[in-house]
Amino acid sequence: MSQKFEYSIGKVLCGSQSSLESALKAFNEITPDDVRLSEKSNWSSKRTTIASEVSVAGVGTFRGKERRTLTFAPSSRPGWWIRRTDQPEQLDTAVDISNLWTSARNLVLRSGSPHNYLRMVEHIIALKGGLGLDNIVLKTNSGDPPLFDESSTAMVDAIKKAGIVETDQDASYVTVKEPVAFAGNRGDFLLFFPDDGSHKLRLDVAISWNTIIGKQRIVFDVTPETFAYGADARTNATHRQYLLAKTIGKIFADTRNLGYNKNNILIHGKKYYGEPRFPLEGTNKFLEPVWHRATLDLLAALTLTGADRFTGTVVSYRAGHTQDCDAVRYLYRHDLIKQI
Repeated sequence: MSQKFEYSIGKVLCGSQSSLESALKAFNEITPDDVRLSEKSNWSSKRTTIASEVSVAGVGTFRGKERRTLTFAPSSRPGWWIRRTDQPEQLDTAVDISNLWTSARNLVLRSGSPHNYLRMVEHIIALKGGLGLDNIVLKTNSGDPPLFDESSTAMVDAIKKAGIVETDQDASYVTVKEPVAFAGNRGDFLLFFPDDGSHKLRLDVAISWNTIIGKQRIVFDVTPETFAYGADARTNATHRQYLLAKTIGKIFADTRNLGYNKNNILIHGKKYYGEPRFPLEGTNKFLEPVWHRATLDLLAALTLTGADRFTGTVVSYRAGHTQDCDAVRYLYRHDLIKQI
């Protein structure tokens, strides 16, 4: 028998109560396809960093043929910091909601000079929350990050090989002060619920596409194991979006994804163009899109709480980058985040 996950609607901070109730009803009609829960938190009580410096390289996301390298370096400074080695006059950029430049198509973090940025950081910074990796200096000589055929698995494997170690600093946690809700204008929403004392982060995420993807839903506690599983899920694009990036989209910076190919992204329409991942046993369903949405998009936005670990329960239905980040920003702006 399928497990039931039901939620009340807390304080509605954005959107209307009626639209939220309607969207929640549609959400509840989707039976979870995959449930992975943990009895206890697997996180260290100490802040962690990487044992030794490690690098990964891949084709540039926006420049295509040029190779790009990311280097993860140990740090005693709390939080994640992006260092553009080609701009030594600039200070490091803290991975924090205050440094989010845009979330229109992907997350771009920037501080100081307009050139001191890193694009599409979501697939990178998600490792902070997913692996419980608290302190890192992320070095890059370009604002264009690499793409990998294995999505973020290459970075997960590199960090595991280098090793995660404890520091002498105590870990710090934040959660929402009370249940809150954010409703969109297309049947989408985010619900936030406070930590229940377990210091865990549970995600209940559903998507609904008018393509072969259809309706998908997963519920899981974020652990290094569930994150490593989901890290293999590639970003997805409709066939139309893919053709745009390869043709007239080359003219515009925000659609110039020249590194996209049928191996490193999942292309969909009435059918899949390429081989989808995460098959659901006994069905013709593939859960790659919803695992990507949960582990590499939503979780990335939740890591923008800076040096702290975000805990509690977050429920997402049909939401995207901008709604995720607007919600986190709103929580801080209205003093709805508390230290625990």
